[in-house]
Amino acid sequence: MIRKQRSAMGLGALLAVLAAGLAFPAGAAADETTADAPKVNLVIDVSGSMRERDIDGQSRMAAAKQAFNEVLDATPEEVRLGIRTLGADYPGDDRRTGCKDTAQLYPVGPLDRTEAKTAVATLTPTGWTPIGPALLKAADDLDGGTGSKRIVLISDGEDTCAPLDPCEVAREIAAKGIGLTIDTLGLVPNTKMRRQLSCIAEATGGTYTSVEHTDELTEKVNQLVERAADPVVTPVAVEGAERCADAPALKSGLYTDREEFGQERWYRVDVAPGQELRASVSVAADRAVNPDYGVLLRAVTVHGREIVRGEAAGNGRTDVISTGLRYPKPESDGGGGDEETEAETVCLRVTNSFSAASGVKTSPGLPLELTVDVVDGPSQAADVASFGLGRGWWLLGVLVVAGFLAGMVWGWLSRWRVAVWRTN
Repeated sequence: MIRKQRSAMGLGALLAVLAAGLAFPAGAAADETTADAPKVNLVIDVSGSMRERDIDGQSRMAAAKQAFNEVLDATPEEVRLGIRTLGADYPGDDRRTGCKDTAQLYPVGPLDRTEAKTAVATLTPTGWTPIGPALLKAADDLDGGTGSKRIVLISDGEDTCAPLDPCEVAREIAAKGIGLTIDTLGLVPNTKMRRQLSCIAEATGGTYTSVEHTDELTEKVNQLVERAADPVVTPVAVEGAERCADAPALKSGLYTDREEFGQERWYRVDVAPGQELRASVSVAADRAVNPDYGVLLRAVTVHGREIVRGEAAGNGRTDVISTGLRYPKPESDGGGGDEETEAETVCLRVTNSFSAASGVKTSPGLPLELTVDVVDGPSQAADVASFGLGRGWWLLGVLVVAGFLAGMVWGWLSRWRVAVWRTN
């Protein structure tokens, strides 16, 4: 009897182990599936001013609730969505307490539409407008995973919790290189609010939109949530060095970095014989800068000799300045030894001449986006020789020959006319 019980227990343990072994891979597969899921955090202003009744005859809060319900119905299944509030809980006058008033109303994750709508229905305009603290917490809510990350901030006024400047917060979030975009929506026309919300969006490559009607709000939030679900190329965060020898080695791709005012950043790319390096860089002024600025992108050898350069200048009329370059490396002729068959390390140096306006913080650095593309280049050395000025020499030769022949014909005609005139 005891042996039978032991046998039964052993068989049960074995089945349990087998079941667990089968279950783990399924769980791992689920984790891999959700790891790259797009995430969106809707951040809603629930401060006292949201009581104002100036959006289609209803309060701003009522318009936001209606828009949220429609957005929740239309959210794609693959999107992990959350809702965070600011100013929803503290009705008092203590600034220190009011500026901590932000909470996760619905956690970022698979969407239960009924539960999320129930949570939104409980919101009542209450307190302060701590936009800066809310953005910091919202970024933490989106931590983890490799999919796209987006914050959609909806507010009807400026932050009331400075000196934690929301623009500086947005720049700090962007400087982390986590690929997080912040889009902002202003519910009523207001110059100061527009400037602040625009600054927040620009710092992370997002957009600012002013909305005055419920349907506009619904349409814009829907658009931003759907955009998060679209496949995008997420820039890879990289940290350039102060010299080529210490620079990170890059392959074809899109990269993001930060560059201080007047600073230079170095990166390295290996280019094999017969390949062509194409590189471009954009530097954005995400804060007030002095007019007259430029950006220089140089490709140099490891010994410091310049190969090619690209440069651009601005005069204050645009917030982003870009330039690029191309370098085709000739194919080996097969008789030059190993040096002609090995890849060449090309050093990319990015320099800017931006200067900060008076009273503007210089840290963190300006957003920099670098595109690197190494492709198959011209197959023959002769093709490389004709790249650029080579074609100009051929044209010059044709013009010289044509001019010479035209001169001979004209001289012959002139002599013939003189001879005819003398005969007559």
